[in-house]
Amino acid sequence: MRILLIHSDYIKYKTKSKTKIAEEIDDENKEGEFKNSLVVFTAVEKEDEKNPDSVVENAAIEIADIFSKIGAENVVIYPYAHLSSSLSSPDAAKKILHNIEAHLRADDLNVARVPFGWYKSFEVSCKGHPLSELSRTILPEKTDTQPNEEQHIQKSKFHILNKGRLYKVDEFPYQTSDFEKLVDYELDRTKSSGEEPPHVKLMKEKNLAGYEPSADIGHLRWYPKGKLIRDLLADYVYNLVTERGAMPVETPIMYDLEDEAIRVHAEKFGERQYRMQTKNKELMLRYACCFGAFRILADTFITWKNLPLAIYELSTYSFRLEKSGEVVGLKRLRGFTMPDLHTVCADMEQSMQEFNNQISMCSQTGDDLKLNYEVIMRVTADFLKENREWVFQAQSIIGKPIIIEILPKRKHYWICKMDFAAIDYLGRPMENPTIQIDVESAERFGITYINHEEEGLNPIIIHCSPTGSIERVIGSLLEKTAIKMAEKPPMFPVWISPTQVRVLPIAERHLEFALHLADDLMKQNIRIDVDDRPETVGKKIRNAGNEWVPYVIVVGDKEFESSQLMVNIRESNEKMLMSSDELIDLVHQDTYNMPFRKLPLSLKLSDRVNF
Repeated sequence: MRILLIHSDYIKYKTKSKTKIAEEIDDENKEGEFKNSLVVFTAVEKEDEKNPDSVVENAAIEIADIFSKIGAENVVIYPYAHLSSSLSSPDAAKKILHNIEAHLRADDLNVARVPFGWYKSFEVSCKGHPLSELSRTILPEKTDTQPNEEQHIQKSKFHILNKGRLYKVDEFPYQTSDFEKLVDYELDRTKSSGEEPPHVKLMKEKNLAGYEPSADIGHLRWYPKGKLIRDLLADYVYNLVTERGAMPVETPIMYDLEDEAIRVHAEKFGERQYRMQTKNKELMLRYACCFGAFRILADTFITWKNLPLAIYELSTYSFRLEKSGEVVGLKRLRGFTMPDLHTVCADMEQSMQEFNNQISMCSQTGDDLKLNYEVIMRVTADFLKENREWVFQAQSIIGKPIIIEILPKRKHYWICKMDFAAIDYLGRPMENPTIQIDVESAERFGITYINHEEEGLNPIIIHCSPTGSIERVIGSLLEKTAIKMAEKPPMFPVWISPTQVRVLPIAERHLEFALHLADDLMKQNIRIDVDDRPETVGKKIRNAGNEWVPYVIVVGDKEFESSQLMVNIRESNEKMLMSSDELIDLVHQDTYNMPFRKLPLSLKLSDRVNF
């Protein structure tokens, strides 16, 4: 069932004509007006017919909960078929709506129900506060809502896992503040300061990205420097996964919810989805690459000899309709770029072996990006009981303590999940890489492989994003610079620095030499530019510092007459005399085995525009 809840100043309706499925009503119900009401626009779906009693109970609980928070006087149930393209039969819909009305009346709520099956005109005025417009998806699953001792016992349990031992979170001897901050966040001990994360200011200040005012909130526009960093990170993940045998694919961003497998999988993500209604279809913008990847795998002939088999896609973009108050900078967006790797495994043993390989891969991304990851592992109690030794081994691959959440039972498609998080300036995690063991999707999407006995079996699928979203990686890098700013000059890793070397000619007569030097370094795959603007050398040095340029060369008469260059090295804050060949070797050491793209801006700074 789909519901749209509006806290209204008033709603007015008037019936116009009846359809073939219209219910019989008295004249007094052919029109109505209700003030200060929670209006519940409702579409009953085919799926609801499987367990209508649970749908009624779950819907009534959700409606009553919202009603209790907003101070409305009435509940108005309004049949609204336009919320879904997968509608139930009219008889089932009428019965469910009648029963929701009865359920709410039994809770002493003032309830009105607008007639079913009539063409109606209506007018509604929304109050406009944070809870005045909400959408919900009600699933036909039984929900235990009684707060009793048994339910309390069924909550997740948290422990610290280190060197083959489980510790209580309050008894573990913490040695790093980042890990302790992650634990506090997971246990809801972290209080919000209300501050804006520093990366939001930095992404604008460094001309990387900015908010697009003509788009929905949480969608950014990227300038050349930011686009270059995103592309380099995308190249990096591409190389990382293809070196390990993954096959790149590309799939659509939009899916038809008439496809039952896609609809059921989408429902598990809740209401945070972009959906749109065309004349004949209800469509959804993907929030991950799973839908397209699973459809490809379902249409692929796979045998045990092919496994493990991995396909990879960089989703530009994925879409999640995050709450507006939660959208912030690069940390949480509504449109984002996600590297998505799906690995098909024959059985649990192969899955756990592949999971170990992907732990190493995700850890490597932290090393390559110079980010510190803290780790949380989430497992069901049954999985931990059956695979305790392997879980402990997985922690040993990380090489430092992790927090482990033990879920009483499976409530997602996965039974084991590992999340790697960088801790931001405000002490909150920015989730980056993730790995999940999915035991449900292969059956739902009809993905099979042929085993040794020529039987068709459903495999296990591992979901992995080796870096997490590209935007969040950039946000994590910017947050790191804010944390470390007091210790040393902030900078990106050299391989993703937009400008790796900048040449500063002292006078106009040194410009030709500076351009010749730049040309030589460009031929060696180094991003270099020349500040030829009519500024003082001091100001040019400050400008290079503000842009976090790793290597800065001041070119004057000495450099023109000799083969030696005085190079300012940002990371160590040193000045070193070296030849151009030595500088090339130094930059290549910093960028070894990393992707390269050319500078996407004019060589001379005087030719550039200011975004």
